[in-house]
Amino acid sequence: MVLAAGLGLRMRPLTERMPKPLVPVCGRPLIDWGLDALQRAGVAEAVVNVHHLPDMLIAHLTARSSPRIIISDERDRLLDSGGALVKALPHLGTEAPFFVLNADTLWIDRNESNLCRLRLAWDEAAMDILLLLADPAAATGHTGKMDFIMGPGGRLRRAGSSREGFIYAGAALFHPGLLEGAAAEPHSLNLYFDRAIAAGRLYGLPLEGHWITVGTPDAIAPAEAELRRLGAAP
Repeated sequence: MVLAAGLGLRMRPLTERMPKPLVPVCGRPLIDWGLDALQRAGVAEAVVNVHHLPDMLIAHLTARSSPRIIISDERDRLLDSGGALVKALPHLGTEAPFFVLNADTLWIDRNESNLCRLRLAWDEAAMDILLLLADPAAATGHTGKMDFIMGPGGRLRRAGSSREGFIYAGAALFHPGLLEGAAAEPHSLNLYFDRAIAAGRLYGLPLEGHWITVGTPDAIAPAEAELRRLGAAP
């Protein structure tokens, strides 16, 4: 699933005329960077939720043949990241883990696909969620705190006020069993992260390559400069 329904308030004024996932970076809409990563990982079908200026986003997505896009329509009410998964669960399935991607982050793989690495690292006996994590030394655009500290074997805890740790890279493998009994009401994925931490079942995998987040208009130019430096600009 690609989470693409947000209002993009920090990206104004660009998002007054387009949904944030369509903001171009090196001439390519943000959402296509994530969808391309899913395609490289062999994902055949992706659910994308829509809310803000949904017709523009749907029109863009219909041009893609791979992965095949299923729209989860939230134009009546924005459900936040957790509620979005619950609403889309009939499409995502209730048996196997599925990828969850933010629409405003991207990364450049060093060698193999980082999503394939996530898939290979998944251990259902130990994990409820496996997060892709970025090293701040190989990240562009991040201005906030660290998100997680990694313990032995990759188990995660919240970083709190620590200056050490990793950034959540906006990509994860998520077991649908966590959503059992949940209502399609607005709530954050952080609820499930914290439940998995309490159960000792939240794990992380460090990203191999360079990670970029584009949260504001001022973040576009540094992102494009880094993509050109890495030879990844289209």
